[in-house]
Amino acid sequence: MWQNPARNIEIKARINDVKAIVNKVAQLCKTEAEVIDQTDTFFKTENGRLKLREFKNGTGELIYYERPDTDGPKLSNYSKSMVTDPTSLKAVLQMALDEVVGLGNFLELEVVLQDSQTPADGITTAQLLLEILGIPASDLLSGSYLDFLNLL
Repeated sequence: MWQNPARNIEIKARINDVKAIVNKVAQLCKTEAEVIDQTDTFFKTENGRLKLREFKNGTGELIYYERPDTDGPKLSNYSKSMVTDPTSLKAVLQMALDEVVGLGNFLELEVVLQDSQTPADGITTAQLLLEILGIPASDLLSGSYLDFLNLL
């Protein structure tokens, strides 16, 4: 186990009306929504989850995280390493590659916890945001995108 991982409370939910969610988020934040063009590549691991996140500007992040597969808001412990050449790193890790494609539209909400906050604090905030955004419990997902690909 690692020392002092970063933590957040994460929610994943399937959404049908992207425009409606973007409008609600913009009203809540009083700012324009920002679209982050990224590609996540997941790798099989014995423990936890590992993904390489590539950004359109050519940089990336290698992210290891542990999170239970339960419905609703859940605590995620994670560690990130910045990557200046994600294409090369992906080639090195190619043997274990699982690509995520064609799953539909999702909302991924992360409430980053400060050291002084408990997971319960983050769950309360996440549940409030779900209520404000009008996302029903039936649309929440319990696993990772990779888990859903394995069901196809």
